[in-house]
Amino acid sequence: MLLSLFLSERFRAYSGHKDEKNAFVSFIAKASTVGILLGVAVLIVALSVINGFEQQLVHRLLSVVPQVEYVAPSRPIANWAEKVERLQHQPHVTGAAPFIAVNGMAQFKSQLKAVEIRGVEPSYEGNVSAINQFTQGTLVSQLRTNDVILGQQIVKQLGANIGDTITLLIPKISEQGKSLLAPKRVTLTLAGIIEMGGPIDSTAAFIHLKKAQSVLGYDNSQVTGLRLSVDDVFEAHQIALRVGQTISDYVYVSSWFRTQGSLYQDIQMVRTIVYIVVFLIIAVASFNIVSSLVMEVREKQGNIAILKTMGAKDSTILATFVMQGLTQAFVGVLLGTLVGVVLALNISELFTWVSHLFDANPLEGVYFIEFLPSKLVLSDIGITVIVTFILAVLATIYPAWQATRVDPAKVLGN
Repeated sequence: MLLSLFLSERFRAYSGHKDEKNAFVSFIAKASTVGILLGVAVLIVALSVINGFEQQLVHRLLSVVPQVEYVAPSRPIANWAEKVERLQHQPHVTGAAPFIAVNGMAQFKSQLKAVEIRGVEPSYEGNVSAINQFTQGTLVSQLRTNDVILGQQIVKQLGANIGDTITLLIPKISEQGKSLLAPKRVTLTLAGIIEMGGPIDSTAAFIHLKKAQSVLGYDNSQVTGLRLSVDDVFEAHQIALRVGQTISDYVYVSSWFRTQGSLYQDIQMVRTIVYIVVFLIIAVASFNIVSSLVMEVREKQGNIAILKTMGAKDSTILATFVMQGLTQAFVGVLLGTLVGVVLALNISELFTWVSHLFDANPLEGVYFIEFLPSKLVLSDIGITVIVTFILAVLATIYPAWQATRVDPAKVLGN
C-alpha cells in the first residue's frame, strides 16, 4: 500500500512537470478536481438554503398561521370557553384559542384595502400564535376593545400611522342568509403593526373578540372557529382529525397542510431536484477522472512495464492508479467542502449586502420571508462527501484495471 502511495505521488508529480509533453492529461485531471469542488460547494450551499427555508417555515410561518382550525360553516360555535378548555387537555395539543374570522375592508381617508379580519381573545391568542414577536406598538396580547392591529403592507397602502383612526367595513348577511346587506362600519384606533414579511403583512387585521362578537350580533359565548397549536406540526392533520372527534359541533377541519402545504411540498421538491442535478454534475466531474487516468495509463505504459518486470504485483499497479484518482477527488471534496461551508454560513449576509448594493430584493413580497435563510446540517455534508467518493472510486476502477493488463513483453519489445 505504501509503495502504491509512493508511485501515485511520483506519477502525479511527473504529470504536472512543465516539460511534460502531454500536458492535456494534467489539464483534464485538474478540470475534474475543479468540477468536483464546484459541485460539492454548490450542493452544500443549496441544501443549507433549503434547510433554512424549511426551518423558517416551521419556526416563523407555522408559529403564526393556524396549525389546526375547526371552522363552523353555518351557525357559530357556542360555549367556546368550555370547548377550548377541553381541547387544551387533548394529547399532542399545546394550546387552543377561539376566533371569529371574516373578510372585510380597511379604510383610511379615501384609501381602501381588502383584509382578513380576525377577532381574537388576547389572553388566549399567545397560546397558539407567536404573532407578538412580529408586532410593533400594541401587541395582540394587549388588544383593547377599540384597537386594531394591521399588517405593514396594509398600513403602507392606506398611508396610516399608529394612533390614526381606521374604519373597518364588515359585511352583514340577512337572517335568511340569501342576501348581502350594507356593510357595517366600525371605527377603531390603529394600535399596532405586524412586520413579518410575506402575505400576512398584506392581509392580516386583528381586533378584539368582543368587538367582533358585537358587530356580528353574537353573544359572548359564540365564535366562528377554534384554533389549536400542536407539538409536531408535521403530524398536524392526523392530530386535527383525531381531536376534532371531541367537538360536538358541525365544523370543517383544517390544518396548515391545506393553506401552506403546497409551499412545504415545493421545498421538498426543490431539495430532490437539487440532489439529482448537482449529483449529476459531480458524477460528470468524477468520470472526467476516467479520461485523465486512461490517457495517463497509455502514457505511462513503459513505466508500468518496468515495474512489472521488477516484480510489482497487479494489485500494486491497481492501487497506484486508484489512489491517483482518489487524490484528485479528495482535493476537490476538501476544497469544495470548505468553500461550501464558508458560503453557507455567510449566505444570508451576502444576500443582504447584494440586495442593498442593487437596491432590490427578489424575495420581497413573494415568500413568507424577505431574506435568504441558511441552516448547515452535518448530515448533508456527510452524504455529499460519501457519495462523491463512491463516484470517484467507481471512476477509477476501469482505468486502474486497464493498467494491470499492460504486457511488459509487448511494451518493452517495441
